[in-house]
Amino acid sequence: MTRPLCFVLMPFGRKPDVSGRIVDFDRVYRELIAPAIEQAGLEPLRADEEMTGGIIHKPMFERLILCEYAVADLTTANANVFYELGLRHAVRSWSTVLLFAAGGSQLPFDVAPLRALPYGLAADGGPADVVTARAALATRLSEARHADADSPVYQLVDGFPDVQRLKTDVFRDRVRYSEQLKAQLAAARTNGVAAIRDAEAALGPIADVESGVIVDLFLSYRSVKAWNDMIALVERMPRPLAKTVLIQEQLGLALNRAGRSDEAERVLLDLIAQRGPSSESYGILGRVYKDRWDAAVKRSEPMLARGLLEKAIAAYLKGFETDWRDAYPGINAVTLMELKEKPDPRRRGLVPVVRYAVERRIAAGEPDYWDHATLVELSVLGEDQDAAESSLADALACVREAWEPETTARNLALIRETRDRRGSAVPWATAIETQLLRAAAARS
Repeated sequence: MTRPLCFVLMPFGRKPDVSGRIVDFDRVYRELIAPAIEQAGLEPLRADEEMTGGIIHKPMFERLILCEYAVADLTTANANVFYELGLRHAVRSWSTVLLFAAGGSQLPFDVAPLRALPYGLAADGGPADVVTARAALATRLSEARHADADSPVYQLVDGFPDVQRLKTDVFRDRVRYSEQLKAQLAAARTNGVAAIRDAEAALGPIADVESGVIVDLFLSYRSVKAWNDMIALVERMPRPLAKTVLIQEQLGLALNRAGRSDEAERVLLDLIAQRGPSSESYGILGRVYKDRWDAAVKRSEPMLARGLLEKAIAAYLKGFETDWRDAYPGINAVTLMELKEKPDPRRRGLVPVVRYAVERRIAAGEPDYWDHATLVELSVLGEDQDAAESSLADALACVREAWEPETTARNLALIRETRDRRGSAVPWATAIETQLLRAAAARS
């Protein structure tokens, strides 16, 4: 027998709540929410992880509207979750259950009067006393089957319309089909760009494909460095999706890698002007100026190269200052300061801030390639061979796409060349470059 669907609205990964506590939302889902939903006789369905990029796509609206039940975790006052909760309350008069981590989070005024279920957190960020918490959530879901309206819209606005006549069977089939397409793309990524192109051709008109699948296709092309395919795909995307921050940032990256530096700069500057500064936007813009600097050096245009190097440093610094938690633009600023004719004295004060930012991310759990690669660069700059090799081992274990170790190897080569010219060589760093390039070749 088919069980009713219960849609789960919540953040992904490890995130701080308003008090600074780290909450492991993936564990909260696995250990508390999903088992409680199943205990209540329902089928859990979590929001697509693409939502973290700020993309609201058609199936997201369908899931919010058509799922018989929903659970919303309000712990971090996440903007996406509250947007989705508002939509859910507008179209469903009942069957939406709210919960939050107790002890460090205060619900915003607008939702504080609603009946939200608290759960405890352990010191490691996972849910505490999960047996009791599961039972409480399962009971609340069971009660929701027979409850009166729990939506404040339906409680306060007489005669507000219902949507029970919608065809949920078609919706359920579409969810399953979407998951199959994503699995096909994951398989295609291991077989190179031709396989990804074949997978795209099988999708049919891009305008008819759900946004989550389009984003997956877009990033699949990035994973194999198919920059022109990324650019062409943006042109075929539905306009609302193409204009999102995630797509525009990655379009800027692809344009730059494809040798269309002026267009990349324009896309990124327009994005910053329209949506405000972000560490990612400025980080990619910094790479645009850094590549121009590199090209000017190779053409033996020292004055132009000097100006472009300053421009790249300024962009990376703006990115790091926009979000001190993101060490990526910070390490690039530090590295480029080292490459100046006379090392920039600002780097001495910046290095410990960058190190703290990345070490804090690593301590929070589930670090990615760039976290460990940042420590590799910092260790090479500080001439600490043991630390560099230790961080390299961690970085190599986290490589996802070939261009990641290529980027780090190139940075280390620039540091090595600069140190060689100054007569302060770091000979052991060459072996680190070699291993990074091998990792890139293995992913190509």
